[in-house]
Amino acid sequence: MDTLSIARDIRRLTLKCINSIGSGHVGGCLSIVDFLAVLYAKHFNFDSTNPRMQGRDRIVLSKGHAGPALYATLCHFGYFPEQQLLTLNRLGTALPSHTNANLTPGVDMTAGSLGQGISGGVGLALGSKMSNDNARIYIIVGDGECQEGQVWEAALTASNKGLDNLCVFVDNNRMQIDDYTDNVSKVEDLDAKWSAFGFHTIRIDGHNHEQLDNALNMAKTVKGIPTAIIGNTVKGKGVSIFEQMGVSNHSVSVSDEQLEKALAELV
Repeated sequence: MDTLSIARDIRRLTLKCINSIGSGHVGGCLSIVDFLAVLYAKHFNFDSTNPRMQGRDRIVLSKGHAGPALYATLCHFGYFPEQQLLTLNRLGTALPSHTNANLTPGVDMTAGSLGQGISGGVGLALGSKMSNDNARIYIIVGDGECQEGQVWEAALTASNKGLDNLCVFVDNNRMQIDDYTDNVSKVEDLDAKWSAFGFHTIRIDGHNHEQLDNALNMAKTVKGIPTAIIGNTVKGKGVSIFEQMGVSNHSVSVSDEQLEKALAELV
């Protein structure tokens, strides 16, 4: 599969989704798109016609405010029609701003406060080990989210339990809602931190599809411990008007004019 084309389509769908309600978490959505594209196209065991398939791989979007990126990915891979993306966060929608496993096919865990998702993902990985269903569990956390103590409590449990079916992707875009991550509370050296908590750690360019593919393949070969893939990313990646906003792109409007310019770039 041409994962670069898939990523462009996911970005288009993400922006259409956010534009439908007028604003949303654009920066942190666009920074994880390449990971989602490579994961679903080449590594994820799923059936869009049977979202609750036994033994399926599972994904936990711990940084739940990036829900539109996951919704766009699910739409691209056939979970629901594109028209449904235009119901984002509206009354009665199946696509709330933050993901909800009770509403959206393909969503495996409801997003809570930042830091909580990884604990749920560890539980899913442990349950998969106990049932021997061979599923792999993927968790997406933000670098700012790594300031939360619960992240590290969950990481310690994952390594102590030997959850080699668990893979954490750290969206290291170096920004969070208030400022640059380093100005709020530095989290680097992330390699050393995740390694110290018992993870096999891989640092990559989070927008390089070959590196993403290789890292995901490597994670499958690691035995006895979980894996953390630290992806150096750009908040707002792929659309110049949002990349250039820097820390201001965390949650912004997407006007019809901005959408038109963005879609012109994503051809």
